[in-house]
Amino acid sequence: MGSKRLRLRRPRGAAEVLSAAVVALAVLVLAVRMAAATVAALKDAWPFLLVLVLLAGAVWAWRIARTMYGRRRDAERLATLRITLAEFDAMDDRQFEHALRDLLVRDGWPARRVGGSGDQAADVISDHTHHGRIAVQAKHTRVGGKVGSSVMYAVKGTAGPAHRADHAVVITNGTFTRDAMAWGDRHSVHWVDRDRLRRWAESGTALHELLGLSARSRRTRFRRAA
Repeated sequence: MGSKRLRLRRPRGAAEVLSAAVVALAVLVLAVRMAAATVAALKDAWPFLLVLVLLAGAVWAWRIARTMYGRRRDAERLATLRITLAEFDAMDDRQFEHALRDLLVRDGWPARRVGGSGDQAADVISDHTHHGRIAVQAKHTRVGGKVGSSVMYAVKGTAGPAHRADHAVVITNGTFTRDAMAWGDRHSVHWVDRDRLRRWAESGTALHELLGLSARSRRTRFRRAA
């Protein structure tokens, strides 16, 4: 059997009405006393509460100021960022990708690193207000290493369909084979070899200026590569 529900009934008779009124009055008096006690406690404790509020406000303001200072410091550092070829050569693959991302940010390209497992031939993705989206494949090699045509094929195949990019670029601290450079020039896959990397990273030439990247209107953004 299910449990019986508790049901309230109206008071019957003058005695029950009076008892209910007394109970209600007692509850009201108790509530008033509790409220008065709370007000009195707050009144006595307001200096302590004020100190807590001021302290919390100071901590919040300090955290905001620290965040703003950190962002300004990073922006100033990136604005004057220069990386030498020797520094690139000493990096590992991940550091190389992060360095390319920072250089793009320096040039006004808000960029993010996406390299890793399943990156579909793009290690850094960046969007520019006027130049569209760029997909960068980073190839960090030993000194004297060469990048072949197969890398160009992979980047061409994924830049548009997978990343909706307007521009595809392969960047290395080494060099490219002649076939890779020729194929990239024919099929609009830009390449940055050791010499171009030096001009970009050390001399401070913006990447879009170095490669002559054309502007993209909003109507032509993210078209699938032919």
